[in-house]
Amino acid sequence: MATCHCTRCRKVGASTVVFVKSQDLRWISGREMVQRYEPSPPYQYARCFCRICGTAFGEILSEETSFPISANTLDEDPGVRTKFHEFVSEKPPWYDICDEAKRFEKHPEPSSAERS
Repeated sequence: MATCHCTRCRKVGASTVVFVKSQDLRWISGREMVQRYEPSPPYQYARCFCRICGTAFGEILSEETSFPISANTLDEDPGVRTKFHEFVSEKPPWYDICDEAKRFEKHPEPSSAERS
């Protein structure tokens, strides 16, 4: 689990994400209701949303072996807690980080953030 403080993640309401391994994700239904948004540079990660209600899913249609999905979409406790904060340099001044998780000014390297 991680929290991204970049302006793009904050604006879609999907700042806290849980990293999922593609082999662990199993679709039961509703995949056809997911809309993929391809960003313009400098952004590189596609975002996914529900076509019906607009809920931000993160990168749930990613073809990577591990990808982030919005923690807000989970109905139950995923059993993990925030390991790091990224793009802390873009955090608004009114938001206080209230945990001891690692902090990165920008996007961390996967090994330093322990993403997998």
